[in-house]
Amino acid sequence: MSVDYAAQRYIMVDSQVRTADVTDYRIQDAMRAVEREKLLAPEKAYLAYADVEVPYAPGRWLLKPRDIGKLLQALRPQPGERALAIAAPYAAAVMEAIGLAVQRLDGDDLTRPDGQYDVVICEGAVAKAPEGWSAALGEPGARLGAVERVGPVGRAVLYLRTDSGVGRRDLFDCGPPIMAGFEPQTAFTF
Repeated sequence: MSVDYAAQRYIMVDSQVRTADVTDYRIQDAMRAVEREKLLAPEKAYLAYADVEVPYAPGRWLLKPRDIGKLLQALRPQPGERALAIAAPYAAAVMEAIGLAVQRLDGDDLTRPDGQYDVVICEGAVAKAPEGWSAALGEPGARLGAVERVGPVGRAVLYLRTDSGVGRRDLFDCGPPIMAGFEPQTAFTF
């Protein structure tokens, strides 16, 4: 039996993304067009549009459609901007469909990206966004979206470069797995 992935994309946007107050039509249209199943191993493709985080590589997951939609909307990606997608193949494809120039970073060291960007996004949870990520925010107005998680629930956060530095704002709760190498550091106590 073959799967109608195009129909699943429409259902995903209508039932998971729009209902989560993702009202940016450019993001909705891009999520309807990007073939999320092609980012996964063939045996996992059937999970592409489910309301779950799906592993695409060891220690790496695609965020739930709701969560990546909300995070992208908070970042307000604009055509022509330069973006960095850190362990974020789906977010990269969605931003490219919107018209951004996207650099992908999905190697061993994700903490020190090269270059300056208008938008930086990560699809996996981290205990705390590394300083190298906020250092990659170029001009005032540049934004970073990530999920920070120390306990059972994480918070999607937005970092914004201003003339006087980088500010941080909590966006919404979510619970993706923590990416390998970004676990919270435990301190020794008595």
